[in-house]
Formats: sequence, structure tokens, C-alpha cells
Amino acid sequence: MKETKQLKCYTIISTIFTVILGPLLHFAYEWSGKNDFVALFSPVNESTWEHLKMLFFPMFLFSLFEFIKLGTLYNNYIISKALGIIAGLITIPILFYGYTKILGTNYLILDIITFILGVIISNIISYVLMSHGYLSGKYYQLLGGIVLILLAISFLWFTFYPPNLAIFTSS
Repeated sequence: MKETKQLKCYTIISTIFTVILGPLLHFAYEWSGKNDFVALFSPVNESTWEHLKMLFFPMFLFSLFEFIKLGTLYNNYIISKALGIIAGLITIPILFYGYTKILGTNYLILDIITFILGVIISNIISYVLMSHGYLSGKYYQLLGGIVLILLAISFLWFTFYPPNLAIFTSS
């Protein structure tokens, strides 16, 4: 019971942390004078892919901190975080492309709501998986770690070498 209460508290903090830090990352690249290091974890253009960094890196960073506090209490921590993050990374483009297709354009307020919903969904999925003990075990943990590392590498690589696909195209 204590662990679930702690997990709920950390989930709320993760949500707040990501909702605050994510949008700050939106501006970090410009604020840094277009520094290549900052480009690795901040959007460098207005593509949907680059904006997904605003969810991934704050959640990944908070997850590392949270792992120190809670990771040993849950033998499904890493896979739960990985699947939660993936859910958010999928939610954002689905909502964004969905509403822009319907409305014919994008609106900043709807972009912000889309981001916040992606963060909330990420954290809810991680919380539910972890608190119910789904996907427990070392092999799932290993798989979750591999997924998170591959996602991080993808964001780093595609910053400088984006494929010629719509999600990587700056609007």
C-alpha cells in the first residue's frame, strides 16, 4: 500500500515535471544560439517528430530519478515506463494529425492540449502497469531498457539525419 501511494505521488510529479519542462525545451535550442548539444534533446524545427522530444526527454530524465527511488520496488518498472512513453509518443501525432485533418489547420491551444494529454496518458499507462505488476520479470525489464535506449538513439540520430517522411518535415 505504501508503495502504491508513493508511486501515485511520483506519477503526479512526473506529469507536472514533464508538462513544465517539455514546453521549455521547445525554446531551448533557440535560446542556446542553436547549440548542437542542446539540439539533441530540444526541438530544432517545427516537425512533429522534433516536438516529441518535449515528452520523451523530460519523462526519460524523471524516470531515471524515479528509478533510484522506486525502481527496486517494482520488477516491471522499466518496461512500464517504456510502454507509457511509447503510448504518449503515439498519442501526440494521432491527436495532432487527427484534429488538423478535421479542422484544416493547427491551433496552438490544441497543440498544447495534445501535448498535455500525451503526458497524462504516458503516466497513467506506466502507473497502471506498474501498480498491477503487469509484465514483471527481468526479460521485460531488459526489453524496456532496450526500447528506451533505441528511442533515445532515434531522437539523437534523427535530429541531424531525418528521413524524408511527413512526421520529420517542419511545418
